[in-house]
Amino acid sequence: MSIVQVDSVDRPLADTGVARERHFTNHVPLLDGSPQMRAVRTVIESIADTDATVLIRGESGVGKDLVARALHAASGRHNGPFVKVNCAAIPSGLLESELFGHEKGAFTGAHRRKPGQFEYANKGTIYLDEIAELPLGLQAKLLHVLQDFSFSRVGGHGLIEVDARVIAATNRDLERAMARSEFREDLYYRLNVVEIRIPPLRERQEEIPLLASAFLSRFNEQYGRAKQLSPATMARLTEHAWSGNVRELENVIRRMVVLTDGEQAFEDQLVRCRNGHASAHAPAPLVTESLREIARRGAQEAERKALVEVLNRVHWNRAEASRILKVSYKTLLNKISECKLTPPPRRI
Repeated sequence: MSIVQVDSVDRPLADTGVARERHFTNHVPLLDGSPQMRAVRTVIESIADTDATVLIRGESGVGKDLVARALHAASGRHNGPFVKVNCAAIPSGLLESELFGHEKGAFTGAHRRKPGQFEYANKGTIYLDEIAELPLGLQAKLLHVLQDFSFSRVGGHGLIEVDARVIAATNRDLERAMARSEFREDLYYRLNVVEIRIPPLRERQEEIPLLASAFLSRFNEQYGRAKQLSPATMARLTEHAWSGNVRELENVIRRMVVLTDGEQAFEDQLVRCRNGHASAHAPAPLVTESLREIARRGAQEAERKALVEVLNRVHWNRAEASRILKVSYKTLLNKISECKLTPPPRRI
């Protein structure tokens, strides 16, 4: 599973202002389709030449990644690295090492020094996606790092200083998380210097034809197709509620391009929903995930089922379970954490 993405960057031009404008212009078409997104673009342009920390909020699939990348492209750091870290995709026991690195011998399996993602983001931008998934202990360390941008690797003592802009994103209600003591209030205010809220796609329907056309062009080129959407289909797309937002629209267009009946399947699904027949007995809903995502989810579920079966069989003797599953003890612990498994309560 890829959990960290470091983007390649263009070489600097002689005029950095020209370079910055060129990088940002690549993102403008998808930030110009509605008054709401034009307002987001205005905020990006107004803070681009600062290092203010930014918190991006919005439902899953609304385009938080796009806004983060546009902000990086518009900034003076556009020739530096853009490092994305998905905080929800990394087992909690590995997060500190992933973010801040570790020294050789810091823990079992640490055979060499490993820089963290904050170091890789030096002179650029680090994008902490799904920030609300950070465990409380790591939230405290992140807070201190944001105060002076210096930290120690796991198992190390020397301070490392970095120069990176921090962008965070979440689809969770952070105010509710703070009320439940699941998210630190001081970290919230440290991250929320500038807040950008991205409305759901259903509140900016005028963007749908532009987005659909952009996705159609991309997938036609990618798959060697020449698919065109009828005016009726475009009207249906515009009227749809899009609970999965831009990501759902993207996957629907992909399906329409790769399958000969993709357009008809989407219309049939809309008819079933309107007629109230979309129930457990109705045909399967329209797939909006890629085959890779479906395969990954299926593999994770199969892995979780096997873990539960073996752990229950050996009464949660982890050493015995790791032997049966032919994995190291540490790997087994990481998998248990990743699958959020807990042993059954002991009988008294």
